[in-house]
Amino acid sequence: MPSFDIVCETDMQEMDNAVNQTHKEITTRFDFKGSNSSIELGDNEILIKADDDYKLATICEILRAKMTRRNLEAKCLEYGEAENASGGSKRQKITIKQGISQELAKKIVKHIKEEKMKVQASIQGDEVRVSGKKRDDLQEAIALIKGMDADRPLKFTNFRD
Repeated sequence: MPSFDIVCETDMQEMDNAVNQTHKEITTRFDFKGSNSSIELGDNEILIKADDDYKLATICEILRAKMTRRNLEAKCLEYGEAENASGGSKRQKITIKQGISQELAKKIVKHIKEEKMKVQASIQGDEVRVSGKKRDDLQEAIALIKGMDADRPLKFTNFRD
């Protein structure tokens, strides 16, 4: 029985490269000369430190541009609140979304059932498995889910015939 999985995975190696390129640009730009601005990648979060709100927003914009060049979607980032740090500087945490939340998984399954497609969707941890009798039905399901508005980038993997 043909099936595929719907997942949300961010390539952390590409994210590391995007953060490193952003750091390199910050250190060489004239408007950041003499400032204590930095960007660091943690396990599933990015920590940005800047002197003021303008530089914080500029670093976020540079990061989004570098991510786009590396085929990473900006929807995989969840921006935290900009908070005051020591010395009058600003700090912001950005969480990298991994996996499909239970609410989104239920929304995907419900959306597939509402369309009365000839496929079955089941939630398996942080992914959704869709199976059906025909490959064409699965391709219709992929097209339906791509048209859906999700809060994170969805990928279709493990397509089996």
